[in-house]
Amino acid sequence: MKTSLPLLKSIALLFSLMMTGCVSTYMPNVPNVPMFTQKGELSAAGHITPKGNITFNTAYAVSDHVGVMVNGSMLNSERKKRDFKHNLIEAAGGYFTTFGPSQNRILEIYGGIGTGSSERVEKEENEKGVLTYDRREAEFNKYFVQVNFTSKKKKSLRLLGNEFPLNYGTALRASYINMNEYTLNGVEQPTEANIFLEPIFYTRLALSPSVQLQYTSGSNFGLKNNKTLTAGYSVFSLGFVINVGGRRLAR
Repeated sequence: MKTSLPLLKSIALLFSLMMTGCVSTYMPNVPNVPMFTQKGELSAAGHITPKGNITFNTAYAVSDHVGVMVNGSMLNSERKKRDFKHNLIEAAGGYFTTFGPSQNRILEIYGGIGTGSSERVEKEENEKGVLTYDRREAEFNKYFVQVNFTSKKKKSLRLLGNEFPLNYGTALRASYINMNEYTLNGVEQPTEANIFLEPIFYTRLALSPSVQLQYTSGSNFGLKNNKTLTAGYSVFSLGFVINVGGRRLAR
């Protein structure tokens, strides 16, 4: 029990930081990792973060090595001191292949574009109980490249007498975000741009041959020290992934 107490404290601290971190104009969505193996495969996923950002990912393999995807995310958070809305939609295409002695490793490379918007309202109450507001609104474009690597290792979780296969993987996404409009209380402000490096790691628990539970953890690093378009959020999420039409890989 003594050794588990520091771990519980660390988890609590991490959760607190996730819930109270700084606010950026850009909130990253959960990267799409369809794990394609052949033509005609379809992938659909939904994820949610502790802050309430919901990501929807879809993808389709148009050939044995070419896939396309459409992703979207949205957040609508209202709190005592801050309201925050964020919307993003993107599309991409790329290449995938399987390799390794048992062909049980998957490599995917995608490139795409997107567009989004955010609205942040900071609320402050003075000593007389009067509320003042600062409203920041932005619209932006997104350009990104992404590399996914998944390995189907010979590991599984035994629960209630059943074996649930585990898959592990990582994705590295580089995103260029460019504001095309930014206002503070309706007054135009200088726009900003930034490049974000977004590495993520994920674990998938196969509930059935087609349905998997996914836990995602990751970071977000901005290459520019901007005022509002900064790396204010990391990716921690839980979701489900559905894959149909793919071939079974040897474990």
